[in-house]
Amino acid sequence: MTPEYYMQLYEKYLLGSCTPEEEELLMRYQDNFKLRNNNDELLSAADKKLRADIYSRIHTSAEENNKPRSIKFWWWLAAAAILCGGLIFGGLLIKKQREAIADQTNIALIKKNPIKPGANTAILTLANGISIALDKVGNGVVAKAGNTAIRKMKNGLLAYTTTTGDNKGAIVTDALNTITIPRGGQYTITLPDGTSVWLNSQSSLTFPVAFKGSERRVSLTGEAYFEVAKNRQMPFIVHTGNADVKVLGTHFNVKAYQEDNAVKTTLLEGSVSLSNSSSSALLVPGEQGIAEAAGGKITQKKVNINQVMAWKSGYFIFREDDIHDIMKQISRWYDVDVEYRSNVSNIKFGGTYSKNKDINELLKGLELTGLVHFKIEGRRIIVMT
Repeated sequence: MTPEYYMQLYEKYLLGSCTPEEEELLMRYQDNFKLRNNNDELLSAADKKLRADIYSRIHTSAEENNKPRSIKFWWWLAAAAILCGGLIFGGLLIKKQREAIADQTNIALIKKNPIKPGANTAILTLANGISIALDKVGNGVVAKAGNTAIRKMKNGLLAYTTTTGDNKGAIVTDALNTITIPRGGQYTITLPDGTSVWLNSQSSLTFPVAFKGSERRVSLTGEAYFEVAKNRQMPFIVHTGNADVKVLGTHFNVKAYQEDNAVKTTLLEGSVSLSNSSSSALLVPGEQGIAEAAGGKITQKKVNINQVMAWKSGYFIFREDDIHDIMKQISRWYDVDVEYRSNVSNIKFGGTYSKNKDINELLKGLELTGLVHFKIEGRRIIVMT
C-alpha cells in the first residue's frame, strides 16, 4: 500500500465513510509509527519521531518507485502530522473518557453497595456445632442447653439464664459456646454468671454454658470490655494468645487482636492480675498492661481511659495515632479492605469522630490535614500521600 492510499483512507476516515476493515487498516498503519500517547510529557518527542518515520517511509517509497519527491510529499507529510495529532488527541480523549467511565462505575457500585457503619451483628456457635446468625432471628429464646436458656434481648444483647430445680437435662461442664463478631459488627452478651461483655468488631469469645469448678475461664481473640460479676470463690480468667487476665470482680478492657502481636489490658475499676509464661503484673485503675508476643516482659503505663473505651461509646478517638493503626480500626468497623499506594510511615493524626457517620465524612476529616488522601474503590480504601 502506498502513502497516497493511506491518505485517501484518512480522508474517508474524516468523512466517516471508512468501512470497519479500512479503519482497522488505518489504525494498524499508524501503530507502526510506534506512537506513544500515554504520557503528556512524551507527546513532543513522539511527534518528532513520528515525523521522522513518515519521512523515512515516503522517502523509501519514492526511491523504490524512482519518483521524485514533490509538493505532494510535503502535503502528505502535513496531512500525516495532522492525522497523528488527531490520533494523539483522540487517544487522550479516550483515556479521559475511560477514566470518567471507571469513576462513574465505581460511584454506581458505591451507591449500590454503600459502605455503612457497623451494627449489632454476631454469630453464635453452640456446643453441638449449630450456628445462629443473631441479627437474623427475632427476640426470645434462640436455643437451650440443658437447664440454660439462651435469649436474644433487644438492643443487641444475648443473655444466658439458668433455671433451678432438678438435674433433669443438666449440662456437662465442657459444653462450650462461641460468639463471633464479624468485621462491621459489635455485640453484648451476659454470661451465665451475670458477667457482661461488650465485643468489638472482628472478635470472638468462647465460654462454657455454665461455670463450674474453681474458676470461670473464657477465651478471647480481638477486643472486649468486661464487667465481671463478683465471686471470690471463683476467679474470672480471660485467656488470650499472649497472656491471661485474672480478676475476682472488676471492670476492664482487653485488646488481643492477633495482628497486633500484643495483649493490652486496661483497668477501669478494681484490680487485675496480668500474667504470661515469664512474668506477671498487678494493674491499678487507669493503668494498662502490655504483654508482648512470645512470653515477653509485661510493661505498665498510665493511659487515657476515654480513648481506650471510645469504641464502646460509639467514637473513634485518635491522639497522635499512627495511620496504620487508624486504618485497622476503620477496616474492622466499616468492613473494608485497605491498600497503601504511598509511603505513609510516621504520619499521625488526632481527633474525635462518631462511628455512626458515613465513612466519607471520616476520611474527609483526615484529609483536611493535607497529609494523606483517600480513594474508595468498591469496598477498598486506597491510602495515598
